[in-house]
Amino acid sequence: VTATTKRLTSLGSVLGGERRVGPNAKEIASALAELKSEGCDLFLIAGASAIVDRHDVVPAGIEAAGGKVHHFGMPVDPGTRLLTGEFDGKPVLGLPGCAKSPKYNGFDMVLERLAARLPVGRAETGRMGAGGLLAEIASRPQPRDDSDSEGEGPQQAPRVAVLVLAAGRSTRMGGPNKLLAEADGQALVVHAVKAALASQAVDVVVVLGHMADQVRPAIEKAVPPKSRIRFVTNPDFADGLSASVRTGIAALGPNVDAAIVQLGDMPGVGSALLDRLMAAFSPVEGRSICVPTVNGKRGNPVLWARRFFPDMAELSGDSGAKHLIGEHADLVCEVEMAGEAAITDIDTPEALAAWRARSKT
Repeated sequence: VTATTKRLTSLGSVLGGERRVGPNAKEIASALAELKSEGCDLFLIAGASAIVDRHDVVPAGIEAAGGKVHHFGMPVDPGTRLLTGEFDGKPVLGLPGCAKSPKYNGFDMVLERLAARLPVGRAETGRMGAGGLLAEIASRPQPRDDSDSEGEGPQQAPRVAVLVLAAGRSTRMGGPNKLLAEADGQALVVHAVKAALASQAVDVVVVLGHMADQVRPAIEKAVPPKSRIRFVTNPDFADGLSASVRTGIAALGPNVDAAIVQLGDMPGVGSALLDRLMAAFSPVEGRSICVPTVNGKRGNPVLWARRFFPDMAELSGDSGAKHLIGEHADLVCEVEMAGEAAITDIDTPEALAAWRARSKT
């Protein structure tokens, strides 16, 4: 809000009203209806995380209020995930993550045109791509030799790996290894591995430890031969979750941009959830840690940009990397998910029984 207020002030405008709502279309629509009565000339909607696609909660909220979505995305980085629309005959913007930053970005370019009462349609935003806003980096400064750019294609999508943690001792299960317990006809850990393989991940690393001689064969038997799985063993699995994270991070190659830490005891987490986290990932726009949420409650798995790998390699204890989320709150992107898969793990016999019962209904 602070950065947006300063932007509006610099353009001779004021913030006429503010509403804070939950991450759902109905509340967004209700807030728009309330602000309509206050005579606003422009509606700005900023989510806890950037808009992922045309079916996300922000565009859904605009349409639920009777508005229209005109265009999503612009060829300006930072600012690629800006959404333009209309409500009550007035412009409405779904803000990209970079709107939180005071630095000049694509949001400023659109806001300036609106302040001048100039159109901001598909054609106008398309022309904003000329020039670009990305800063130079020390490793590749201007001027660049012409031969350096020959044959360059479009920027590659981020390369994301999935670490499946399957080394735990299942102490709360009271004896059996929960990862080998069946749910929906297959072991819990197999659910996790298959989801990772079906996702857009470029690498799938399974961290073994407790009962590795049984967990690995269970996985290998359930997945196609020559699947892109790499197994690594955590010799310190008794030290807790952090030891497995360290082992997994150490196994990643130098070309990986981010890693999703996936727990082996969350059978409801599918490839679509993993891919949604990957789609939200954009360090340039401040989305370096992507956390799934269910009605605002944070869950797992979590995606981590490579910049955090050194810190993750030094973790200790059984709480994983949770403290890093608090220390880098400005880089956290919350990604709202449907269903409760992101907040449902199988830790106890009761939880397993409840999962099996739900699966039968």
